Order: sequence, then structure tokens, then C-alpha cells
Amino acid sequence: MPDDRHGRSTRLDAAARERGIAAPVGGRPDASPDDAGPRTARVPEPHVHDTFSVDGIETKRREGLLEAVLLDRDGVSAASATRRNGTVGIHHDADVSRAELRDALEACGLVVAPGDAAFEVRRAAQFASARVAVAVLFGLMVATPYIAVLYPTRIEWLFYDPVTVQYLQSILDSSVATHFFVNLGSLSGIAFLVACGPMIKRSLAAATAGRVTNETAFVAGVVALFGYSTLAAFTAFEGAVHYDLVAYAVAGVTLWNHFGVGETTPDTASVEEPVADGSDAPADAAEEEPVAMTDGGR
Repeated sequence: MPDDRHGRSTRLDAAARERGIAAPVGGRPDASPDDAGPRTARVPEPHVHDTFSVDGIETKRREGLLEAVLLDRDGVSAASATRRNGTVGIHHDADVSRAELRDALEACGLVVAPGDAAFEVRRAAQFASARVAVAVLFGLMVATPYIAVLYPTRIEWLFYDPVTVQYLQSILDSSVATHFFVNLGSLSGIAFLVACGPMIKRSLAAATAGRVTNETAFVAGVVALFGYSTLAAFTAFEGAVHYDLVAYAVAGVTLWNHFGVGETTPDTASVEEPVADGSDAPADAAEEEPVAMTDGGR
């Protein structure tokens, strides 16, 4: 689809002109400065909801224009387009088939993913966002005791006075340290398994195929560091416990893959569009038309 940011007309613009729809300025035509929550629309009870995964919604202007074009179609009661995760949600009459809606989107110059790809994209985005949260939160929970207890005993001159450092060292030499390191090992291990789960699977598949990738090297390094730290924490093996480095590595790689350029992941900065078909209407308003979320819940 041509880039309308460079002043060239697009198929979406042509579809809007055919229907006599003016392009919204700065986003959706019904947006107002006082909007403090998600936009809603009334949809008839029999209407159903379909979600599509698309490519080509690159600006706020296209979001609003696409929604206006869809709403102008017969049988469509509500529509929402979200450029950040590339989804389009449409509430429509049951007589309007999914194939017709797909053709309408393609006529606007959008590339529509086949089948249930929209659901798969949404689910992948949700899991990616959850992995980032786990990596960051568990990383902070590992870093806090390290900063408060372990780092002062390793870099004495940088933190507390010698008496405090000696007291902290006595704690680490006691049986209390076992529970301390169990917590740290559990937190860093869970963060690694959850946040790097897909990477671990790909690494195992590559190793089975006899290939060595960057992900394989990373996973092997983290496992080796975790094993070394576990030996140092719970056996007579002399060495430093580096669960902190495990947590930092997991958090860093997860954030890089999500926001950087390392691995292409779905954009999940915003809440995904809820599927509302009117079944959640309040009981005391059952006789009224249901309310549908139309802006992805932002």
C-alpha cells in the first residue's frame, strides 16, 4: 500500500472517496480531547464479532479512515483498527460473511492473514508481554537481595562499614544462607524457563539438528552459569554464587528481543482488543443493546 505520509493516494483513500468519507484529521473522526477511557458502540444483540490480522495500518490516520470505511458498510455496527498490533475487529450482522469482510479489507489495500492467524498473533503478543513482565519482575526480586546483602560482602569499600559487612558475612556462613540461595535460585530459574521458553525450544531443536546458533550458545551459557552457582551455593564447591548474572542475562535478552532488533516479536505495548459480542451486558439492562469495545481497550 503506498505511503500516504508522502502525499500519495492509497487504495484506502480511494475506497473512502467512493463512499464520500472525509479523512479524519489526527486519527479517528469521533475522537475528543476528553476521552478518558475506551470508546464504546452499541451493537445489536444478534451481531457477531470477527477479528483479522492485517498489514498496512501504519498511521493513526489510516486507523480512523479504515474504521470509517468499515462502518459505512451495510450490516456493520462497530469496527476498530489497531496499528500497533495489526488487528481489525468488526461487529457485524450474521448475514455478512467473514469472506466478505476479508475482501473489503483487501480492497482497502491491506494484507490480511489467513485463517485464525489473528488469534495466533494476539495470543503470541500476550505471551511475549507476559515473558517481559516475568523477566523484569523476577530480575528485580533477584537483584534486591544481591544489592542489600551479597554485593557489600564482595565490594566492602563501596557499601557499608566493616562491622556491617562482617555481620552480613556471618549470615551467609550460617544455615540461613541455604534458604536465601534457594529463593534466589528458584527466582532466577523460573525467570529463565518462562521468559526464555521459546528460545530454549529453538535451541534444543537446533542442537538436535546438529546446528549451533547464537541462541544455543546463550542457553548453554545460562545453564552452565546456573549449574555453577547451584554447586557453589549448596555443595562444598568453592565459588561465587551468580544467580544475579542469570537474572540479568535473562532480563536483558528478553527486553532486547521484545523492543530491540534481535528477534521479531509482536508489538504488545497496548492491551489487546477484547472480543465483545454483547454477552457481557449488565443483567439490569438486558433489554438494551449491548455495548462493544471499539478501540482495542486503550
